[in-house]
Amino acid sequence: MDTSALMMPVECDVRVFDELDRILGAGVYDLVTPRAVVRELEKLADGNGTEATAASVGRDLAERCTVVETDADYADDALVELAERGTADYVVTRDGPLRDRLPGKAIGIRGHNQLAIN
Repeated sequence: MDTSALMMPVECDVRVFDELDRILGAGVYDLVTPRAVVRELEKLADGNGTEATAASVGRDLAERCTVVETDADYADDALVELAERGTADYVVTRDGPLRDRLPGKAIGIRGHNQLAIN
């Protein structure tokens, strides 16, 4: 789970966990997020406005994930590292450049408020 995915409920009205259950199957996957994503959410949540609200919700949602350490400090690099070492089968993201770095391993938004494997 990346920062943008954890902020989807507020920013895109996407029920992320319900959508993951729909496309992957309920209870057949484990959610992980790198520590770098949690740090990014904490930093964004300290601001004001909709982005800060979305980040605060995202930080709360990250508690449903296992937070893992990586060698990378930058969130996108940490997610790629997890995918490359097999810790993550898919990366859930709205970030186009990150999806491009993860061909066949990204889950993103499709349509108005649904997720799909890209």
